[in-house]
Amino acid sequence: MQLIQYLINGISIGSVYAIIALGYTMVYGIAKMLNFAHGDIIMVGAYVSFCITSYLGLPAVASIVVAMAVCMLLGIFIEGLAYRPLRGTPSLTVLITAIGVSYFLQNAAQLIWGTAPKNFTSVVTMEPLHLFDGQLVITGEVILTVIVSAAVMIGLTLFTSKCKMGKAMRAVSEDRDAAQLMGINVNLTISTTFAIGSALAAVAGVLLCSTVPTLQPTTGSMPGIRAFTAAVIGGIGSIPGAMLGGIVLGVIETFSKKYISTDFSDAIVFAVLILILLVKPAGLLGKQTQEKV
Repeated sequence: MQLIQYLINGISIGSVYAIIALGYTMVYGIAKMLNFAHGDIIMVGAYVSFCITSYLGLPAVASIVVAMAVCMLLGIFIEGLAYRPLRGTPSLTVLITAIGVSYFLQNAAQLIWGTAPKNFTSVVTMEPLHLFDGQLVITGEVILTVIVSAAVMIGLTLFTSKCKMGKAMRAVSEDRDAAQLMGINVNLTISTTFAIGSALAAVAGVLLCSTVPTLQPTTGSMPGIRAFTAAVIGGIGSIPGAMLGGIVLGVIETFSKKYISTDFSDAIVFAVLILILLVKPAGLLGKQTQEKV
């Protein structure tokens, strides 16, 4: 029964990684850039939710909605101020800028909220499920995280395949210049992508801190790195791949911590990443593309 419990816990944390990875994969798939400040937007969303519930006393649902709105605006602002002027420049320039934005957000959070950890009250009020005479316990946080992750993946898949803006995103991903010639507003499309990714980061931040109730300016750093790894494992640019990669990563991390060592869990995760990329360089569900020169 313990094996099933660890598997469920792995799927739960993997679902959080999947939501974060979806933000990474959307931005990379459409804007062709790696937004390493994404992990810090997770932290901002968690802090906004904390402030709404702790200082204003509003319900958890209201705190999530406000956190999503704030992070959406933050994502649009970052894209317009830091990334849009760098389009067409070498990818290394954009990468260094993304790292700079990440450090800026971390230090701004330290100035605003301080460096001391804060106790985050879970937004989940669902009672845990006790199965097999209490031998298997599934908490409300686990149930909600898995449901939200699956709903987000299905919603994004339908959005990109059925909605006009989603189709525009796919067109920009295929060929930005051709999409612009066909009348698609590339700037609006990329800004919308950042807005959606940042809103997902806010949701992931709230769910993450509901599971691990400690909040500090570095909250999103390590989950952000792991979620990026999950996106690469699944195939960066693939929405189902981000979901699969997140769950695979969460299960591997949970089992390696329990049965091998907590000190080597990250090493094991990255070793699995290397093995997968050696066998399938584009990731589990990614598509191999050839660049014309």
